[in-house]
Amino acid sequence: MLCLLSLESRIASDHPLRSIKKLADAALAGLSDNFDGMYAACGRPSIPPERLLKALLLIALHSVRSERQFCEQLEYNLLFRWFLDMDLLEPAFDASTFSRNRQRMLNSDISALFFQAVRDQGAELMSRDHFSVDGTLIESWASLKSFQPKDDNEGDSNGWGDFRGHKRSNQTHQSKTDPEARLMRKGRGREAKLSFGAHALMENRHGLLVDLCISEANGRAERETALSMMQRQRKRRITVGADRGYDCADFVARCRQANITAHVAQSTHRRPSIDRRTVRHPGYQTSQRIRKRIEQIFGWFKTVGGLRRTRYRGLARTQFAAHFVGAAYNLLRIAKLATLAP
Repeated sequence: MLCLLSLESRIASDHPLRSIKKLADAALAGLSDNFDGMYAACGRPSIPPERLLKALLLIALHSVRSERQFCEQLEYNLLFRWFLDMDLLEPAFDASTFSRNRQRMLNSDISALFFQAVRDQGAELMSRDHFSVDGTLIESWASLKSFQPKDDNEGDSNGWGDFRGHKRSNQTHQSKTDPEARLMRKGRGREAKLSFGAHALMENRHGLLVDLCISEANGRAERETALSMMQRQRKRRITVGADRGYDCADFVARCRQANITAHVAQSTHRRPSIDRRTVRHPGYQTSQRIRKRIEQIFGWFKTVGGLRRTRYRGLARTQFAAHFVGAAYNLLRIAKLATLAP
């Protein structure tokens, strides 16, 4: 029996992934020169890098738990095959393809370039004057049992040692599984976990993600990373909304030096760093109301994008994954806003 089946006909004309695929393909088309420089002119045929990048988007958009599970679904999921421009007869690639190509993509910084290409497609929708910034913690893949003394080279390699009654800190201890992870807690009364810091810069008009950085988890990372992200985007005088964790005299002073108006929430435990000269303006109240939308970004990252706990070890690989989750979020927003445009 002969059956002719077109994948294009099996995908609904109003499926949300259609508009996302167009945006993703347009962003990847602009990076073709970068892809040419990543691979040698000779050698065995490899999986096209565009296909791998779009596969990482699907993993974030559909909350796939792992790359291996994605490759398993690629054998029978027609929607995934259509999104990756694969036909019905083409075999699915192995999960090890991601691992073999990840270092090559890290060296070329292709994840940051792809995130920027997606963001630039929504440039007309973004505010150039008003932003919001915030930070959160991403759990490391390492267990607390791997948090051992730095000078302990002959300890329990399985991490089953009894650490009860012993004081542990980042100065004296380090994770044997992920040495770049740091013991950190988000707030008072919360459990300390091995984590990385995640920092987002959002524009206030439509809540699109402008920048996303992964850093070491410490008490200074939020303010330092916020300043560096804002300085990369600043081309004129801008405002930035933030919670009371940014109400620090040094942070506000450095913002003013960089021609940035800090609309930070006033602290209730110490003397605020901003006074009525800033608070009395209606724009301050607007910034404080809109800045809370950034929590929706973090919520989507952790519940849908799979970034509540990183799948990778180290800052570089976690940043690599975060860029694709951020790009997936922006693609969803831009596609949705395009349908609402008159």
